[in-house]
Amino acid sequence: MPYKVAIIMGSPNDRSKMEPAAETLAGFGIEADVQVMSAHRTPAKVAEFVGSARANGYAAIIAGAGMAAHLAGAAAAHTTLPVIGVPLSGGALNGVDALYATVQMPKGIPVATVAVDGSINAALLVVQMLAIADEDLQAKLVADREERAAAR
Repeated sequence: MPYKVAIIMGSPNDRSKMEPAAETLAGFGIEADVQVMSAHRTPAKVAEFVGSARANGYAAIIAGAGMAAHLAGAAAAHTTLPVIGVPLSGGALNGVDALYATVQMPKGIPVATVAVDGSINAALLVVQMLAIADEDLQAKLVADREERAAAR
């Protein structure tokens, strides 16, 4: 079954930190649709895109943002798809502010949160969720883990 995941980021400057997620997903045969949209500058675009994501065939959303980092939370407010937040480094607190903003969600609007600049783990988390019901992806995950262990 072909899967499609949205990777959204708050600024074009975030692309280098989020591109590893797209590369990781591609390695598992999962299409990544990478887009820039801001919870603060383009909130209507975020609401529209995320609100129609399920109907448009997306399986999950990975959202990366720095500093105030409200993108993942804004996305989660408009969908029941899994949202994985990637707090991004930068600014005076080098990502700690983004980490707190991403992880501190109200009850009922969950955002799975990975480490600062952890876009690879965000992608792997999506693959793990999809592999619950997909034996081929599960086998690819096992092989990926073995390759990562051997590379150490």
